Amino acid sequence: MSAHGRSSRYGRYTGGPDPLAPPVDLSEALDAIGQDVMAGYSPERAMQEFLRRGGQQQRGLDDLAAQVAQRRRELLQQHDLDGTLRQVKELLDKAVLAERGQLARDVTMDDGDRALREMQLDNLPPSPAAAVNELSSYDWQSSDAREAFEQIKDLLGREVLDQRFQGMKQALEGATDEDRQRVDEMLSDLNDLLEAHARGEDTDEQFQQFMREHGDFFPDEPQNVEELIDSLAERAAAGQRLLNSMSPEQRQELMELSQQAFGSPALSQALDRLDANLRGLRPGADWSGSERFQGDEGVGLGDGTGVIQDIAELDALSEQLQQMYAGARLDDVDLDALARQLGDEAAVDARTLTELERALRESGYLRRTSEGDLRLSPRAMRQLGKALLRDVAQQLSGRQGQRDLRQAGAAGELTGSSREWAFGDTEPWDVTRTIGNAVLRTVGDGGDPSTGVRLDIRDVEVAETEARTQAAVALCVDTSFSMAMDGRWVPMKRTALALHTLISTRFRGDDLQLISFGRAARQMEIEQLTALEPWHDKGTNLHHALLLANRHFRKHPSAQPVLLVVTDGEPTSHLEPDGEVFFSYPPHPLTIAHAVRELDASRWLGAQTTFFRLGDDPGLARFVQSMAARVDGRVVAPELDDLGAAVLGSYLGSRDPGDPMSYDAFFGGRGFWVG
Repeated sequence: MSAHGRSSRYGRYTGGPDPLAPPVDLSEALDAIGQDVMAGYSPERAMQEFLRRGGQQQRGLDDLAAQVAQRRRELLQQHDLDGTLRQVKELLDKAVLAERGQLARDVTMDDGDRALREMQLDNLPPSPAAAVNELSSYDWQSSDAREAFEQIKDLLGREVLDQRFQGMKQALEGATDEDRQRVDEMLSDLNDLLEAHARGEDTDEQFQQFMREHGDFFPDEPQNVEELIDSLAERAAAGQRLLNSMSPEQRQELMELSQQAFGSPALSQALDRLDANLRGLRPGADWSGSERFQGDEGVGLGDGTGVIQDIAELDALSEQLQQMYAGARLDDVDLDALARQLGDEAAVDARTLTELERALRESGYLRRTSEGDLRLSPRAMRQLGKALLRDVAQQLSGRQGQRDLRQAGAAGELTGSSREWAFGDTEPWDVTRTIGNAVLRTVGDGGDPSTGVRLDIRDVEVAETEARTQAAVALCVDTSFSMAMDGRWVPMKRTALALHTLISTRFRGDDLQLISFGRAARQMEIEQLTALEPWHDKGTNLHHALLLANRHFRKHPSAQPVLLVVTDGEPTSHLEPDGEVFFSYPPHPLTIAHAVRELDASRWLGAQTTFFRLGDDPGLARFVQSMAARVDGRVVAPELDDLGAAVLGSYLGSRDPGDPMSYDAFFGGRGFWVG
């Protein structure tokens, strides 16, 4: 209770996005998108796939679409379309039974007249429509029978109107002659308005006048004639699809019965005129579709038309949720319709997915190229790389000699000395000497350090460290089709991204060159490699990859060369002197010779070499073993899950053999050594 004695009520926020709602969590989505991108999906498709699958705590589009499909099946399996015919038959039987009773009780009636009436009742046709038509001029002796028969006409009138104007069946229950006259006037004015609009002769004043006189028939309050036509045509088309869904016998019965609506053929004529006008104004509406109802719950013309509209709305939702059309966005999903059909929880799920899609597009993690393609941004690549680096750290954490990767980028061991900070220094500050410098400067300037000191850039001193060797790293990854076929494509990309992240964040002085080699080799940026789609590249050109690696080493003559080669096959192609690619399987001796020559060049440049052999091919094992032995290199045969840890551990050991995070410390005794 408030201070003024009035209770407060709190409901769902309806003024747009809830300002108190927690922001959507992008981490799970970005991780899933990154994995799919490395598997060969485009970022756009990867994002759509995540939205379709959903997350651990979030239903996706596929779940919502399945629920929509289930709801559609339930409607078809629940209902039968002979509800109006059943009601007419029940009222007809009631009228005939009451009339027979009255004829039997009326002792004043002439026997001949009674016999004639009984004969007429006995010989009524089995068709309800024909029976109602035959009894339309019958002089009922029973007031109950007359009332039941009038109810048939009233029911038919309300049903055919409800088929075109939702809610009419209930609104006109117990209608008077004056009410029916108003309906006749509304239909006449409506048809005049639609026909004038078709000729281009209608005016805003004519529409406003129509709504002033008949607006209570249109609770959705259309704002102009186009909105009025849209609403009417949608309902009328659904009513026609309802008729199309009936058997020919049912349809014929109802067509004939509609002539008896309110006992006035004029109503049927006005509605036929309305249908014709709406078909002409909205020819693109679905006037010819049909559905197959299989239930036993009868629905009348009005309710059945509503069911057909529900099915149409579910079909539209299904298309929106499938997102298969050009330019599809989750903003297209009609949340109000989803709430009507599946409940508020489904609408909340869809809204969350919409916000997630919007956040992904606006967060800076995805960006458009000049060609219009969606790509992972450098920010997204950094976040994904950090996640992969954490995974590698967890793999390494249980191994002997492990060290926290967050400390791996230190510039070397501290010497105990310090020096004045200079631009570009990344060493840690010597806090004690820095503050001491600030105090001395304050005193020298005539200040009182007891009242506080302000640091100046001139005060800063950094801790000196031992110099560490700069490395020039070449990671050569096999991108032949066998890598994709045997499930090695994604681990290869994950390894490259983890190494790239480690070097770019912890060892900024090192220079990494990524080289892919299939039929030919090429230098690649990390964004290119992670987005590379697998394709049938026939050939493994190790010669070309080593040639590019040696070119990278020569560009950094003062750095320690580190050569890392990930492959699952023997070399089957090489570059000819004219630049053409030579391919041969089984491997040609000349191809092997070219690869050996470039590997020897790597050794002359001082490269520390590690081969990472994927797979159990004996020929590959012999080849890699002989190549590594030739240059005093290492061979590692890791499981795919350990590939990233193997490559990063080898890099760390190769760039600084005295580092406690060396290769031997991480992999000794693990069974990875092959030779």
